[in-house]
Amino acid sequence: MGTATTTAHKRIDIHRNDTVQVLSGKDRGKQGRVLRVFPDKGKLLVEHVMMVKKHLRPTQKSKGGIAEQESAVSISKVQLVCSTCGPVRIGHEVRGDRKVRICRKCGTTLDKT
Repeated sequence: MGTATTTAHKRIDIHRNDTVQVLSGKDRGKQGRVLRVFPDKGKLLVEHVMMVKKHLRPTQKSKGGIAEQESAVSISKVQLVCSTCGPVRIGHEVRGDRKVRICRKCGTTLDKT
């Protein structure tokens, strides 16, 4: 009998359309826009990063062949990029009635309001 394991819900500070930089792996140093976030898996899709070849079966609608597409990257392997000072760590601050993400280096707000 297998037992189901559950992972604790972890807050993810990287959102869709953020710009991130890859910290390790074959695409180290590449920057891209976040296309999708998978909080339950702790992964995200980054535009033009971690490209893999997918073999497509021919159907009545499509010819088939080999297509390249993005694969999921672990959230621990990327870092958010500030528009003014580059890759940074994220801080949180309450401004007004909202909690916003801020750049730890320059203090600018990273959330688009």
